[in-house]
Amino acid sequence: MNNKVLKTLEYNKIIEQLSNYAYSSIGQALCINLEPYNDYDTVIAAQKETGEALMMVYRKGSLPMRNFKDIRSSLNRLKIGGDLNMEELLDISYVLDACSRGKQYNSSDKKESQDTGILDSLFDALQPLNPLNQEIKNCIVSKDEMSDDASSELRSIRRSIKNLNDKVRQSLNQLINSSSVRNMLQESVITMRNNRYCLPVKQEYRQQFSGMIHDQSSTGSTLFIEPMSVVKLNNDIRELMSKEQDEIDRILSELSSVANEYFDELHVNIETLGRLDFIFAKASYAKKLNCVAPVFNNVGKVHIKKGRHPLLDQKEVVPIDVWLGNEFSMLMITGPNTGGKTVTLKTVGLLTLMGQSGLHIPAFDGSELAFFNEVYADIGDEQSIEQNLSTFSSHMTNIINILSNADVNSLVLFDELGAGTDPTEGAALAMSILQYLHNQNIRTIATTHYSELKVFALSTPGVENASCEFDVQTLKPTYKLLIGIPGKSNAFAISKRLGLQDYIIDSAKDLITIQDKQFEDLITDLEINKKDIEKEKEIAEKYRKEIETLKLEMEDKKDKISSQRDDIIKEAKLQAHKILQDAKMVADDSIRKFNKWVKESGTANQPELENERQKIRERLTNIEKGFSSGLTSKKPIKTEIKNIKAGDKVFVSTFNQNGIVLTPPNNKGEALIQMGIIKTKVHASNLSIINEPTENKTISTTGSSKVKMNKSSSIKPEIDVRGYIVDDALATIEKYIDDAYLSHIPQVTLIHGKGTGALRDAIHSYLRKCKYVKSFRLGNFGEGESGVTIVEFK
Repeated sequence: MNNKVLKTLEYNKIIEQLSNYAYSSIGQALCINLEPYNDYDTVIAAQKETGEALMMVYRKGSLPMRNFKDIRSSLNRLKIGGDLNMEELLDISYVLDACSRGKQYNSSDKKESQDTGILDSLFDALQPLNPLNQEIKNCIVSKDEMSDDASSELRSIRRSIKNLNDKVRQSLNQLINSSSVRNMLQESVITMRNNRYCLPVKQEYRQQFSGMIHDQSSTGSTLFIEPMSVVKLNNDIRELMSKEQDEIDRILSELSSVANEYFDELHVNIETLGRLDFIFAKASYAKKLNCVAPVFNNVGKVHIKKGRHPLLDQKEVVPIDVWLGNEFSMLMITGPNTGGKTVTLKTVGLLTLMGQSGLHIPAFDGSELAFFNEVYADIGDEQSIEQNLSTFSSHMTNIINILSNADVNSLVLFDELGAGTDPTEGAALAMSILQYLHNQNIRTIATTHYSELKVFALSTPGVENASCEFDVQTLKPTYKLLIGIPGKSNAFAISKRLGLQDYIIDSAKDLITIQDKQFEDLITDLEINKKDIEKEKEIAEKYRKEIETLKLEMEDKKDKISSQRDDIIKEAKLQAHKILQDAKMVADDSIRKFNKWVKESGTANQPELENERQKIRERLTNIEKGFSSGLTSKKPIKTEIKNIKAGDKVFVSTFNQNGIVLTPPNNKGEALIQMGIIKTKVHASNLSIINEPTENKTISTTGSSKVKMNKSSSIKPEIDVRGYIVDDALATIEKYIDDAYLSHIPQVTLIHGKGTGALRDAIHSYLRKCKYVKSFRLGNFGEGESGVTIVEFK
């Protein structure tokens, strides 16, 4: 990418913010030097890196690698045979600690997931080198202190130094406590001068106090003298201290030699840590701005959903929807100043640069960006006093450069194209430039106030108008981008809001031609129609979803009815087969007995034969009763349209279901029928009235027995409460259970449907408390399964 566009779109500010999320100097340098990649595959790989790191940040928190420094300069000294000091060796230890934490961070949840990520290769490259790290930690306490345990020789030297120091202090304390010396001292303290123990002696006792003078106070009244009695001891201490330093240098040299053996591993470690720090800085930045990974393509298609300019306050910025490169390749944005046109341009350009740099973008999930070889932008005031160029000249110089270099793989952004010169000539020039770019199929977004360019966009295929919405009521911009509608500059409205006198505004309106007024009115009508169409579209979409839902419900009901019908037919066939088998067995047994009698007596035993016949008659009578009880419950009877009235129970042949008439047939012969929870219109020709059979039996009984018999004749062995709300269903079930129990029905079926299970759970909760219920269970296969509950009474 050219450096000019990076500066124009304020890409450098994004990079500055990004670098604040890197902890190491290497990571910060990688952030600062980050520029958009010029290879499509590299962009995709960088986006995947950022995405995987972001997932790890959300799942595990930040990368725990903050406390390490760039050790590459130390490694270079090792390579040429140099020795490292304690601070440099500690820096190597910190790098190895970071490697160890990085390994643990990456493997913390690998037991649960065996998936291999693209960052695994980086984490796998880290080598903690525990032996080297432990050796450094054992020898070095801090950047200024070597541990006594670094070597036995160092421990011995330091022990000797400590013993001599104790002897010196003991000797000096004796002098301080001596009555002959006490008066000579300025203070009764032991002090150090040039790493030697001294006493502060008054100036007037200089000759009487035997020793070597090392220093004096600023006033000259105090001399710091090393008593002769401790000179030799101090000399011994200095000699041991020299040996101590030699031993420390020897240990550092050995540690440096060991570290040099791992030169390649250490170099890979620091490079890898810097790379990981850079990648996780991108992830942390994406988390801060609530960014998403854009979907990239190389066909020039851009579709930014709810995009936000990353440098604006994310709580206040108004998201925009922008698309380009599908139905049109050029977008013309119009509208008032301060309405958001320039921000829209910069948002599209900046998000493109961020995406091609491997950064996630502040937008809605599923946003799409095109891969461009170059992005060109002519935005802002280009006036140059140094080059003696006017604003128009500077803009034109930049535009000429863009036209010379832009191609089909470029994105071009123009702000106020053609401004800064005569409006007529400026508009003509701008239209010619845009026509050239359009002919070259170059993706272009431009802002303008020229009405001629609005007409150009309306009349040119592949060019689309857009506007930044302006609320005429409040005279304030909403910063929303409306694609497909040209905008008005609203100069008069804005000027009035700012305080310009009405008579000046009225005079200006009189100077506008009728044609211009009509065009602006047309634009206003288009804006109004656009809003109305969008509202109608929302309503239509809502209705469409409702229809789809109803369609799915009807199909589900149809499937259930078909399934129930198949189950009933299957059950009937099984019963018929059982009856036939039973009949065959009875017939075979009777024939066998008859043949036996004939064989034994030569003639049939009439009483026995009559007895067998009677048994067969009784069995047939029982079977016929079973059939009659199933056939006399409800019989659909065809009836005329005029005889159908509200409240009639009917059989709907088209649905193979029973229902209730809500409204009688209209002029078209259609009646409103309710079948369960479904209400629908059905033609009367498809309806048959169901006559409820009446029992014409006279039962000579009284009291409770008569009540039970009447109940038994009207209570059905099942009840359907599908579509009921829970309270209504429980009330209906409670009454039904009481009636069924009084009717001495041993078992009933409650049909509640599957649904969410809320109605089923409520019914089961009631049954557990009901004292009449012996047991209950869900239906088996063929009984309705979990859509019904079978209840057995005590």
